[in-house]
Amino acid sequence: MTNIGIIGGGNIGEALLSGIIADGGDAKKVIVADRTQERLDYLKDKYGVVTTLEAVEAAEGVDYLFNCVKPDGIVPVFQEVADVLDDNDEETVVVSVAAGVTLEAMEGALPAGTPVVRIMPNTPMLVGKGTSALAGGRFAEESHLEGVQNIMGKVGTAVVVKEKDLDAVTAVSGSGPAYFFLAVEALVDAGVQQGLPRPLAEQLAVSTIEGAAAMMVRGQEEEDGDGPSELRAKVTSPGGTTAAALRALEENGLRKAFFHAAEACANRSRELG
Repeated sequence: MTNIGIIGGGNIGEALLSGIIADGGDAKKVIVADRTQERLDYLKDKYGVVTTLEAVEAAEGVDYLFNCVKPDGIVPVFQEVADVLDDNDEETVVVSVAAGVTLEAMEGALPAGTPVVRIMPNTPMLVGKGTSALAGGRFAEESHLEGVQNIMGKVGTAVVVKEKDLDAVTAVSGSGPAYFFLAVEALVDAGVQQGLPRPLAEQLAVSTIEGAAAMMVRGQEEEDGDGPSELRAKVTSPGGTTAAALRALEENGLRKAFFHAAEACANRSRELG
């Protein structure tokens, strides 16, 4: 099996290693570095992975090194492990899962010629339903991208894009789950305002979005399946209750709000870079 190093044992790092192991990976070939011993003890006890407090140890002799720390720590961590990567007998593909940090910035912190892949994941990878977009740097070949795509495929869907599109990806899928959490939260509040008990309103709203998402997924999987627009049209009878609700949403600027949200998110992603 491929040797994988993960720096940062937080939610994203844990989601990644859990997907690898759930797919049949050898836990002893996954090494996780984190600054908190308590966190490392938890990951070792739960998954059986190798753990270390030192980032350089996670970079030694691995085929893929995933940097899962916060954006402001990405470049410093790569600077810290650069000499180890340079000394590795085999080529190591270096991967970042942080928003905003450019391929150019990461390549500048690493040994010349290091293949670098930048990923924009999202939190549903915590339940194996993530959506990740990845872009390769100057030295990342197709085989490198395919390898990273295969690993990320263990925690959801992974697609290859150009780096210039990653800010837009962040606006749609990277931050997208939060938009839907907010929408469901608002729908629950609306149900309560209409007289439903809050636990029941939440159960109905969550179950509804789960079913709607399943219908859209099926539409994508089928050759002649319906997309979101067709599905919305099919559930909207002329002059009916859904039509009245959708008219109110449009009149109150729902579509405009999403446009502005995506723009603000993409702009912030560019600023972080």
